[in-house]
Amino acid sequence: MGWLTYAMAMPPALVVVLRILSAILPPHQARLASFGAFFVTSMLTMLACAAYGVVASIALRCVGYGGLSQWTVARAFKWSMWVLTGVTFRIQDSGKIVGGKRGGLEALQERPAVIVGNHQTELDVLMLGCVFPRYTSVTAKKSLKWVPFLGWFMSLSKTVFIDRANRTTARAAFDGAANTMRTERQNVFIFPEGTRSYASEPELLPFKKGAFHLAIQAQVPVIPVVVANYNNVLDVKNKNFSSGVIDVSVLPAIPTKGLTAADADALTTRTRDAMMDELIRLSHVSGPGNGVPLPRASGVDRSSDELRKRT
Repeated sequence: MGWLTYAMAMPPALVVVLRILSAILPPHQARLASFGAFFVTSMLTMLACAAYGVVASIALRCVGYGGLSQWTVARAFKWSMWVLTGVTFRIQDSGKIVGGKRGGLEALQERPAVIVGNHQTELDVLMLGCVFPRYTSVTAKKSLKWVPFLGWFMSLSKTVFIDRANRTTARAAFDGAANTMRTERQNVFIFPEGTRSYASEPELLPFKKGAFHLAIQAQVPVIPVVVANYNNVLDVKNKNFSSGVIDVSVLPAIPTKGLTAADADALTTRTRDAMMDELIRLSHVSGPGNGVPLPRASGVDRSSDELRKRT
């Protein structure tokens, strides 16, 4: 058991050493040490929460509440990361009302729904931990299914695994997800960009249409979640990290009742345009603006008093 004890003690010890180095080294080396400490801490926390998730998922399935598995683990990850790294995400209401429906926490109460969000870095896993409503599952690439602990937890907690190389099995997975959404009122969270952007300013990659086909197939609304650009908190390319609170805006649900597969393109464009508009607004509310002017079409007054709210 001695080697096992040493093996388990080494990663936390490494974090302590890196944090000490970040306090005493010159700026460039200190920045790299701080980034390393954040990276190791995040991986250890995710592993611990995934292990907890395996046990929690089995227990919740046994008592008929398997749909809560990912929400339970998400909240555990949220609070663990806040304590250990000083990073968290907070939901704000954009003030926008569409069809009599508001955004913010009120929008996340709608169920079932397809929830879509912009995908910046690996830190978006923490965003899910902070934003995830009850009875929600994620989609993930099929290869994650075989990762120890994380894959086990995801398999037990109704994750929709997608084989991106095989269109037939991917479609079958979405068919199963649509059926689960209708029968169990389970939400699905999807990153429509399909990959991380690592954006240094407010921008979105082109959207894939799978999420919108799923929403139309299940006849459930699309709820856009927009995360402010957080390059100032985590810059993966330049290995830079600093603690902070990142704003998240939840837009009003976009209905799909009566839409058909032929409407998927228009729904994709409508959602992406609304998210891009809000992403630019958030950059002015949450940061220096990144040099991006507010779009005229947004209807947002340029004065600072009006940036925080829409009507």
